[in-house]
Amino acid sequence: MLNHALAGLPADRIRYHLCWGSWHGPHRNDVPLSDIADIMLRVNAGAYLIEAANSRHEHEYHLWEDLTLPDGKILIPGVVTHATNAIEHPELVAERITRYADRLGAENIIAGADCGFGSRIHPELGWAKLAALVEGAALASARL
Repeated sequence: MLNHALAGLPADRIRYHLCWGSWHGPHRNDVPLSDIADIMLRVNAGAYLIEAANSRHEHEYHLWEDLTLPDGKILIPGVVTHATNAIEHPELVAERITRYADRLGAENIIAGADCGFGSRIHPELGWAKLAALVEGAALASARL
């Protein structure tokens, strides 16, 4: 259905966000990324955004040790999260970025946020998280 809706649009202009929801709850029953990644990669998009910084999904970067992105596609893992008010340390952000770069190649990833911050956190926290993302990306870029 998504590919039908996207028909005729240039894939390199499409970003697909895979979301497990932003509700306040335990997320105990979230579907593992490994169960749906192949479906996600069939969406005719140039880039795929995934939650990768929250405590329920951060470990799933290991999936990319066995799964590869299709040629010309980009993964945008969340390296800061809306799930907590804590501001990520730039070193942690850099570690998260390099986990993906080591597995997929730096040219195939863009650092992002798990989800929109919206009503989940105070705007000042959102800006601070984005500043940590920028600083962590600079650290990771210098190391790659």
